[in-house]
Amino acid sequence: MLIGEVARRSGVSARMLRHYDRLGLVQPNSRSSTGYREYSPEDVRRLFHVESLRSLGLSLHDVGRALDDPSFAASGLVDELAARVEERIARDSELLTRLRRVGSARPDDWDDVLGTVAMLGDLDSVSAGKRQSAALASVGDRPIPAEALAEAVLREPATNVAGALRWALAQSGGHAIAPLRSGLHSPDPDVRRRAVDTVVEIAHPDATDVLREALVHDDAQIRRVAALELAARGMTDAVPTLIEMVHDGSNDVDAADALGLLGSDSSTVAALMDGLDDVAVRLRVTQALASIPGPAAVQALQGLTQDADRSVALTAEYILGRGE
Repeated sequence: MLIGEVARRSGVSARMLRHYDRLGLVQPNSRSSTGYREYSPEDVRRLFHVESLRSLGLSLHDVGRALDDPSFAASGLVDELAARVEERIARDSELLTRLRRVGSARPDDWDDVLGTVAMLGDLDSVSAGKRQSAALASVGDRPIPAEALAEAVLREPATNVAGALRWALAQSGGHAIAPLRSGLHSPDPDVRRRAVDTVVEIAHPDATDVLREALVHDDAQIRRVAALELAARGMTDAVPTLIEMVHDGSNDVDAADALGLLGSDSSTVAALMDGLDDVAVRLRVTQALASIPGPAAVQALQGLTQDADRSVALTAEYILGRGE
């Protein structure tokens, strides 16, 4: 085949075919009767090999080595190319995220664009003061997108900066819930704690839904924080976790207060009174009953005045006497 037909059938331009010829990548040795280069079936196969290797990102120099140098290792180069592509994807992904964040700030002009870029840069600063200033300034004329604030709070080690970021996110409503929900499932316990501490400060239905999901979290600390906040929001979903906290002695005073906020419920008292073989558990339950209003709690306390352990019985008597 002559060069024009090869170009038409292969999709490789005649100009590129000549370039391959000059480089020695695909050099047709045959000539037509009129003196034109003529590509043999073997030349065409080699051309497709060249194009296949180029599609993997190999340079033309490396393509030539791959086809002609038996000592040129394939696996090493392929691994290197894959690593380069991963780096490029990471850079492009970071750029795309930054562009989307700048766009979500709805800049009116290039000054707004530059201002948003500067604030995003301050969130990544090594200076805690700059990070805090950016968080505080984000609630104003040039807001930082909530997603950027959420990612910043999840990685923020400084207590005062994290507090400023949580405050800023509390003003943003439910826009940052998705990254915070993801943060709750991080393998890093510090990230999980930052996520739940931030969610509890967001007064939004989506935040409440995330806290409900957190009640079955594998991390007991996450469950406890979620339960205390849900009780403050009047959600009875928190009751089983709060009872568990009283029994285990984990923030049991706060858990008792939270149970009291949810009001009197005979089923709650019955669950609280279940499984009291240990004296320390009975004493904590007795103290917790002091925070729970209603006849069911009073009846439970009356029964505890007959407890075999004197400290439990006296505590129950004291609580009942105080209420008279």
